[in-house]
Amino acid sequence: MALQYGAYIAMAAIGLYAIFAGEMISILNYMLEPAVEPTLEDDFLKPRVYDAPSKILQFISIGVAPGLVMSGTSYMIARKFGSKQIGWLIIIGGLVLLIGMFYSYTMLDDIEKDYQIFTVTITPPLFMAVSIPIMIVGSLLFRIKKRPKKYF
Repeated sequence: MALQYGAYIAMAAIGLYAIFAGEMISILNYMLEPAVEPTLEDDFLKPRVYDAPSKILQFISIGVAPGLVMSGTSYMIARKFGSKQIGWLIIIGGLVLLIGMFYSYTMLDDIEKDYQIFTVTITPPLFMAVSIPIMIVGSLLFRIKKRPKKYF
């Protein structure tokens, strides 16, 4: 079965959501370990996390913002003729984002209080809330009856 362009775009959105979840989990995992003063005996010197908000905003602009645009684009492509396949792909993208942000949210309690700033604490719940409308938009494609394509 050949896939439509919207299906490929929705698959790319799923990948971008997964990348964003992985980036958030990795930076929060990095922030879990306390920074120590470097000594000469250390094999690996871990720098302190100074600029987590700018990294998180960079991750948003690299991962989830283009993913939202791609989910919207695949919905706009599929809404005229209806496609359950694209609807499922959009819903799966929302689930990937929801599960990744839920796991990130569980990591927030273990981070030192000095690192719990507004951007770090608001990002997982914010994108957990954003994932719900994504899944709703994907489910809207189930209501549209499939129509034959008219070329002229």
